[in-house]
Amino acid sequence: MSLVFGAIVPHSPLLIPSIGKSNRDLLKATILSYKKVTERLIEKKVDTILIISPHSMVNPDIFTINLNPITSSDFKDFGDFSTKKNWPVDVGLAYKIREDLEANTPLQLVSNELLDHGTSVPLTLLSEQMAILKIIPLSSSSLSLQEHFDLGKKLQKKIINDKKNIAIIASGEMSHRLSKDAPAGYSPKAKKFDKKISTLLLERKIEDIINIDNNLLNEVGECGLRSFMVLAGIFNDINCQPKLMSYEAPFGVGYLVMDYNIM
Repeated sequence: MSLVFGAIVPHSPLLIPSIGKSNRDLLKATILSYKKVTERLIEKKVDTILIISPHSMVNPDIFTINLNPITSSDFKDFGDFSTKKNWPVDVGLAYKIREDLEANTPLQLVSNELLDHGTSVPLTLLSEQMAILKIIPLSSSSLSLQEHFDLGKKLQKKIINDKKNIAIIASGEMSHRLSKDAPAGYSPKAKKFDKKISTLLLERKIEDIINIDNNLLNEVGECGLRSFMVLAGIFNDINCQPKLMSYEAPFGVGYLVMDYNIM
């Protein structure tokens, strides 16, 4: 099997040293978890990372894969003009995925050199301790959670038959409304929501997540469930046990790190 590892990670630019600075002292648990995820990637001898971001949406009704041969990350929009990296795309596997899925999945190939921060932040942090790998940047859409889960199940069939060692990174964050000084404002439902989602992910009760009312999702202001559902679909029926590595919310946004280590 070439599917060797998966993880859910947050993508706050505050995690980047030059941006977060002293604020990173409040994110120690997340930073430590990122280091552990990196260790897993090294241990599993990963060749390609398929990374799912909620912030690279081109068309709200279509999933997209970025096929630009060389992509790049920078953080100019966040005041950092020095942190830059290039990322080669696994073009061969991306084309194979498109060939298998295009007939029955709303999937489109795009060519963008610059990666969004939902992709760039995780890759930058993960590459602090390891060589740059090939990537496949996948964008979520505004389609339903069920459709994202179904996409993951379709991707699984292609990934497990590939010869390379492939890891899945689902980039996303939990509620953005956990405190009265949160960027998106406060919701009294936010803390209970984050706890519920963490528990359901650990117990692999994906149907319960899919059936959550959309009004609640809008109320708590999450930006991760669609990415998480793609990962859950890829790991559907795979013998693994999700593990909660860390959860913290010092700025009113829930930062969850969870790994999917195949047994």
